[in-house]
This record gives sequence, C-alpha cells and structure tokens, in this order.
Amino acid sequence: MELFKFMQTTDKILVIDLEATCWENRPEYQRQHSEIIEIGVALLDVRTGTISKNLGILVEPYKSEISPFCTQLTTITPEMVTKEGVSLEDAYELLLDEYESHELTWASYGAYDKGMIERQSKKWSLHNPLTNKHINVKAEFAKTKKSKPMGMDRALKSIGIQLEGTHHRGVDDARNIAKILRWILNNN
Repeated sequence: MELFKFMQTTDKILVIDLEATCWENRPEYQRQHSEIIEIGVALLDVRTGTISKNLGILVEPYKSEISPFCTQLTTITPEMVTKEGVSLEDAYELLLDEYESHELTWASYGAYDKGMIERQSKKWSLHNPLTNKHINVKAEFAKTKKSKPMGMDRALKSIGIQLEGTHHRGVDDARNIAKILRWILNNN
C-alpha cells in the first residue's frame, strides 16, 4: 500500500488542513481568487498515536477579502486575521522551523490542500514548504473501510469518534484528521 511506503520515511506525520477565502454561489470567482487564511497543523506520532503540536496559523490574504459567508463557515473574521495573522511566507517559515515540514511525510483530508498549497506557492513565488510525500487521508480511509469516499465529519462518525472543536477551522480539523489517520494505521 502506498501509505506504508511513506510511513517508512518518518515516524511522525504532519497533518495539514487549510481554510481559504470563499464566497457563496461564486465558484468561478473562488477558483481564481481564493487564498489561504488558516493552516491547521497537528503532528501525529506513528509509533504512539499521540497527536501534538496542534496549531492554527492564521494567514492574511494578499488580495482577497474574507466574506461574511466565509466567516459564517469558518468562524474566521477579517479582524482575527488582521490582528493575529501572518503573511503566507511567514506561515511557511513557521512550518519549516517549528515542524521541519521539509523532512516529514504530510497528510490532508483529500487533494484540495495539496493543490491549494501548490497553486498559492506558484502564484506568490514562494517555495512550497512541504515534501512530495503526501497521504490523502480521505482516499486511504475509503480503502481501509472498503467504502466510497466521505466527508471528514461522516468518516469520524463511522468509526465512533466525535468531531472535536469547530468543523471548518483548520486547527480543529487537523486534529480530527490526525485521529482518522491514527485509526487507519491501527486498522491496516
């Protein structure tokens, strides 16, 4: 299994969940203008199953605005990002310095986060802080459960784990995704 090939490279997996600017009923605009506003991070120790260093890095978008719809979905307000946010470049530096992201296998729930980081890195001429060793937890969960892919909340329910925190907050979703990944590792 592809997952275990990556597992041999590290005993810790960096779990990432992104939140980005979004607008209701504007899919084309969103594809062109969406920017990262939170990088949720959790570190999963493969050997012990411990989840640590859980953090939400708020990111100030370079050009787009946080819409009322986005705030309703994520609970992230423009004021929060203005007060506590850092540039995407600084957020990437934090991933490199605090998490050694350039050395770790990383995981996200689905392919969106991987694609978004690649697009934003290219768009703003930033070095992608993550390796190409990526685990798509959504796909691995479906393989392990022998089911169709499902959303994170539904996946948690299907294995008897309650969603912790606020859904669509990167800091909380990263921790919940790490729990799903821990379940996958224990059931393979």
